Amino acid sequence: MARSVSPKRAVKPARPSYILDDQIGFILRQVWQRHATIFAREIGINLTPTQWAAVSKLAETGPCSQNLLGRHTAMDVATIKGVIDRLTARGLTETSPDPEDGRRLLVSLTRAGQQLAEKAAPNAIAISRETLAPLDARERETLIALLDRLR
Repeated sequence: MARSVSPKRAVKPARPSYILDDQIGFILRQVWQRHATIFAREIGINLTPTQWAAVSKLAETGPCSQNLLGRHTAMDVATIKGVIDRLTARGLTETSPDPEDGRRLLVSLTRAGQQLAEKAAPNAIAISRETLAPLDARERETLIALLDRLR
């Protein structure tokens, strides 16, 4: 006599302990990708976000050492060196001896670099505005404050 085999019931797996979509790093990466897309579309100049960070920080602070600029823009030594090398090759930055310490070079914007910073600043402000557009004013303030605490 043949045994009848009853169909097995599908067992729903237990919820895994790690859900990628719930992780802060994954969420921040997705937000960064959205922001980078907006940046590329709207900046209006041929600069990467890291190059723009260096240019805008130099426009804000004036000449400074490459090391200090890297710290101001959250770039490691190798990254800031490459960024400045590329900006200098394009005629946007230049280096000169530090009058207070002859062993150190100061990085500064050239006239072309300053003009580019002035031209792109309104676009950069609009990019931040668009990135934060899904949030109301209070949510924007809260998000920025919370992210500042995580730095």
